[in-house]
Amino acid sequence: MPTYDYRCENNGQVVEVNHRMSETINTWGELCERAEIPCGDTPASTPVSRMATGGNLISSSALGSGAAPAPACGAGGCCPTGVCGLD
Repeated sequence: MPTYDYRCENNGQVVEVNHRMSETINTWGELCERAEIPCGDTPASTPVSRMATGGNLISSSALGSGAAPAPACGAGGCCPTGVCGLD
């Protein structure tokens, strides 16, 4: 099943979940239910947006930390490894 990243602007969290391509997740409550995590202090009705990472097929052992990804070099981020040559 494809894996999607969703971001909540209210709390800054990025959550990775698996679901069918035909499904949509619109709120923090739906996202937390799918990811089997508590909503915490964020209201369940808070909107979330799917990030433009595509629907990747990954194993559960490769799931991220939940932190927002750093921007790519072309998007204004830095390149700490020096691989891109733009640092």
